[in-house]
Amino acid sequence: MSARQPPPRRAGLPAAAPVAGALLVLLLACAHPARADEYDHKYAVGDRVILWENKVGPYNNPQETYNYHELPFCRAETAMGEKPTHKWGGLGEILQGNELIDSGVEFKFRVDQPKTTLCRDVLTQKSARIFKRAVRKHYWYEFVMDDLPIWGFVGENVDGASETLEASFSEAAEDGEVAAEDAARGDGRRGNSHLSADALGHALRGNRLGGELGKTRDNAQPLIYTHKRFVMEFNGDRVVGVNLVAENPKPLVAGASLEFTYSTTWTPSEVPFRKRFERYLDYNFFEHQIHWFSIFNSFMMVIFLAGLVSMILMRTLRNDYAKYAQHSADDVEDRGGDAEESGWKLVHGDVFRAPRHLPTLAALLGTGVQMALLVLFVILITIFGAAYEGRGTIITVFIVCYALTSFVGGYVSGGFNARHSGKRWIKTMLLTAGLFPGACFGVAFFLNTVAIFYHSLAAVPFGTMVVIFFMWSFISFPLVLFGTVVGRNWNGVPDTPCRVKAIPRPVPEAPWYARPLAIALLSGALPFGSIFIETYFVFTSVWNYKVYYVYGFFLLVFLILMIVTLCVTIVGTYFLLNAENHKWQWTAFCGAASVSGYVYLYSVYYFLFKTKMTGFFQTCFYFGYTAMFCLALGVMCGAVGYVGSNAFVRRIYRNVKVD
Repeated sequence: MSARQPPPRRAGLPAAAPVAGALLVLLLACAHPARADEYDHKYAVGDRVILWENKVGPYNNPQETYNYHELPFCRAETAMGEKPTHKWGGLGEILQGNELIDSGVEFKFRVDQPKTTLCRDVLTQKSARIFKRAVRKHYWYEFVMDDLPIWGFVGENVDGASETLEASFSEAAEDGEVAAEDAARGDGRRGNSHLSADALGHALRGNRLGGELGKTRDNAQPLIYTHKRFVMEFNGDRVVGVNLVAENPKPLVAGASLEFTYSTTWTPSEVPFRKRFERYLDYNFFEHQIHWFSIFNSFMMVIFLAGLVSMILMRTLRNDYAKYAQHSADDVEDRGGDAEESGWKLVHGDVFRAPRHLPTLAALLGTGVQMALLVLFVILITIFGAAYEGRGTIITVFIVCYALTSFVGGYVSGGFNARHSGKRWIKTMLLTAGLFPGACFGVAFFLNTVAIFYHSLAAVPFGTMVVIFFMWSFISFPLVLFGTVVGRNWNGVPDTPCRVKAIPRPVPEAPWYARPLAIALLSGALPFGSIFIETYFVFTSVWNYKVYYVYGFFLLVFLILMIVTLCVTIVGTYFLLNAENHKWQWTAFCGAASVSGYVYLYSVYYFLFKTKMTGFFQTCFYFGYTAMFCLALGVMCGAVGYVGSNAFVRRIYRNVKVD
């Protein structure tokens, strides 16, 4: 029986990895200036093309992934006795749970390989039981060749509907071969779909198998695929496509001898190298008519809210100004005293009073403005850089941009604290630097503990934790400190339009709809309505194996969300002040941030009715990741809403004449 020695677990990114990697690349370039490999994606005929083994896991649980050899696959005979070669990626690739290991399988560029034995194995009771469990749970695996992902099934379940199953897989295979031929001829962009995506889509979504994925009959017989047929496409000296057909299913019986084989076929293609990733994009899904309609619907909402805010500013406030001016000119006794004076003017002496928990609000505002700028930068980078092509590239960009934009967070929070005569600027700085990262670290630590217990690739290695901590300690934290000092000195002079009274004015009773809690809860409904459809597309891309690439749509939705949040928060602030409640700061922030609560409630609905996720592991990761996303969304929208409300309040009280 073939020896099965699982490769050692990844050790993470050492702190000196970037420098050492750069020196190594420089030395290799000097020693082999004309070497063709996957780093420059150019090959000569006969050059080895490496097939990397990445991960394996149940399809219904996207984050529950394991090392490929956690299943008792035998290793290639050509790699026996050799230490497996690892390919370390970037920070985002490791955080995404990728671990590439050289399979040892021989692939030569543009050289066809007939059916060849990969390895032989005799199933033991344990290995047969593990494989059966994997097949019943619809385990899939991922390979990588020349940075192109390849997906396939471990096996299939056959019962009374075996003929339907076989026909379905045959049809999927034929579809993949036809797609490969179309891609080679360059017949349209949809002809670029390859077998791995199509077969996975048909089989795993259950729309051709006559049943739902994850519901396997008790009498179903699990079979394991023993032959892998690779169909590679090339254009000149570059690989532009890789397709995989899994064939020859065999029953899983203890004591049975299995022979795992593979074959390769190279076909020419007219697909340009720069467009080879387009076959992974689902144009019919992301560019559906409903997507365009949602953008139009959100745009109309923006026009409506902008008109509402304009009406408040131009008509209501103008009438208020006229009433207050007339009241000041007339004799108070002739008008019956102060009975007619009411509304937002009465709180002019308290509206600019420092809010409660000033350091916390300052830190949240600084972090929120930083997040808004960060999201805008990441969207623009992905639009112009096609970041979806690289494994974990977007995560890396997000982390690096967060560290570099920390100065903005410190500047905003330091200036806000100083303008309100805050004395505890060090506490404000520490909260700005550590509140959001600390909350995310707490969630990530819990998820990492779960992943370690399950021996999953989702567990973040210690070395990667050290790198992230160093980035926070030596880049983010110093920038927050520097920004706080600059903000206190350059943007910390109080310049309120009205003088703050020494004694706070009591807040009168108000109807339920004019109370802070009601305003805060209701303010998030319209912003959520503007991003509802896009939220579905984003969730589907994250949790249902679709590559999100329509960042132009995302930019429009982001801008619409910001505008809607501004308008709704301004309206809510006006209602609150008109009810003679001068404590508007936290209400404005929480009202804008409440959109994240609606998104989290939607995530519960999506989990229950749009996915088939099961198990403690996946449930923790789903709601944990969603909690971090909603936390960032809430802080960002809250800060944007506060900025808009603050500008509105300063504008209306600037024109009020106060005795």
